[in-house]
Amino acid sequence: MYAPSLSRWRGKAYFRAMSKIVLITGGAGFIGSALVDRLLAAGGEVHVLDDLSFGRREMARVPDHRFHQVDIRDRAAVREVIDRVRPQEVLHLAAIHFIPYCNQHPAEAADININGTIHVLDACASTPGVRQVFVASTAAVYPIVDGPIAEDHATGPVDIYGTTKLASERIADAFQARTGIPTIVGRFFNAFGPNETNAHLIPEIQRQVLEGARTLRLGNLDPKRDFIHTEDMARAMEALLSAGVRGFDVFNIGRGIEYSVREIVQAFERQLGEPLTIEVDPARVRRVERMHLLADVSKLKRVTGWEPRWGIDEGVATLLKEDLAALR
Repeated sequence: MYAPSLSRWRGKAYFRAMSKIVLITGGAGFIGSALVDRLLAAGGEVHVLDDLSFGRREMARVPDHRFHQVDIRDRAAVREVIDRVRPQEVLHLAAIHFIPYCNQHPAEAADININGTIHVLDACASTPGVRQVFVASTAAVYPIVDGPIAEDHATGPVDIYGTTKLASERIADAFQARTGIPTIVGRFFNAFGPNETNAHLIPEIQRQVLEGARTLRLGNLDPKRDFIHTEDMARAMEALLSAGVRGFDVFNIGRGIEYSVREIVQAFERQLGEPLTIEVDPARVRRVERMHLLADVSKLKRVTGWEPRWGIDEGVATLLKEDLAALR
């Protein structure tokens, strides 16, 4: 359910009018840091809760008194921070999300992604003034299918990560039902951009190229993914916060275009002005792999008016430009 006319609540005017205090878990991480920057620019009082196990303190550009180094597995510490900060909005992004790591450490992934979510939401439930909650999920909750996937498609994760995130969605749904606090789940597709903290495809190609390699050692080459820049993701989350969503609802956050590994390598070739060759590394090949993972983002666009701004070439060019400048 959505409020019918919401444009006056969007962007900076919305944040200033509401004088919002926002808390972001995982705000020192890859996607979280982009969200922090976006909401700071919009005028919010932003707090970050992060244990820095994957994130970096310098990526969360908030003052020290608004940075809370806490592990979301520590129920009492999470509750103490949220009770002290008294945020109006909580965006829960803290998680282990690197699929190979989750598969190798399933108990840890479940503890952080499931129990950590319970701790954050229970703290929200017991803290007066929380008006809205956003919970980050993943496209990995979907089964292996071809073609664009809409939010009403049946779920069916094929790995530990997707399984833990589907559980977190169920927990968020139950949280909303018992508290009445509007709760949004955002199913993230494949993010790319600056400050990556895991060895996903684009940062791995970036690393090898910047180290001088022109023969890239990669895994599966033919699967296609929907890559969305973290700035576009942050804009989408900001738009959802101000869209007047009521109850519990789920939104895909992707770009709506899919690229194969070979096509991503070609984008690097275009920006480098040099040819690149690929050598398949058996150690990087996944035995269970989706051939397609493409977001239907029509619901997100319809409800918020959001449109993506970053293409693959623009994003790759920025990544290479920033890193090459740092090396000089």
